[in-house]
Amino acid sequence: MGAGVSSGRRPRRWGRILAVTLAAAIGLGGFSALAVWQVKRLHWKLDLIERVDARVHAAPVPVPGQADWPGITREGDEYRHVTVTGEYLPDADIPIYVPSDWGPAYWILTPLKQADGSIVMVNRGMAPETELADLPPAPAGEVTVTGLLRISEDKGWLFSQDNDPANRKWYRRDIGSITGTLDYDPAAPFFVDADLVDPDAWPRAGMTVVQFRNAHLSYALTWGALALLVAGGYGLFLRQEFRGRDEA
Repeated sequence: MGAGVSSGRRPRRWGRILAVTLAAAIGLGGFSALAVWQVKRLHWKLDLIERVDARVHAAPVPVPGQADWPGITREGDEYRHVTVTGEYLPDADIPIYVPSDWGPAYWILTPLKQADGSIVMVNRGMAPETELADLPPAPAGEVTVTGLLRISEDKGWLFSQDNDPANRKWYRRDIGSITGTLDYDPAAPFFVDADLVDPDAWPRAGMTVVQFRNAHLSYALTWGALALLVAGGYGLFLRQEFRGRDEA
């Protein structure tokens, strides 16, 4: 009778151990892999921040020409300090809504025509909604603008409205949509955020926020802690199983 009970319990116990071992291996392997991936992402993000910081503070270089446009990327070129020379198209400002410290405000994007006929959209700065009616026009004649190369924004900020190209209303700096709708051709696929020149003028340039969210370390620690929790829980499970077996 006693031997029968023992032989009946043993397969069920080893089956349970096998199932828990499999679940623990999956959990431990998955959480460990996520922790390692986040560490790699942390190193990538720190390298990106260092490279961008170097670009922002570097001496300005000429804006990429048409031949270089296809190779422009966010990782390789955004926030590069550049200069662009040309003439602003008259009465061609594009206001793009943005929330700000002054309340409702607008980025003022103006097309700049270069000597080769190509268009580069220049963000001349931000202006509160209350100042729009009194904004001065873009400077006439040839100008040279220094600023940061920015990649077109294909996604809006939280709760932003959809662009309305049919009515020439944009709520993000979607350069392809703007230049395509206005038939600017050829037009650069990026725009330039102008550097600050006059801190008391509207639109106010130099408002670019160079900031990267970097939570990879906390994510790595979280996944690592979960991996340790799984390992600890599995160890306790085995201890209880074999202690109970020995006592039996």
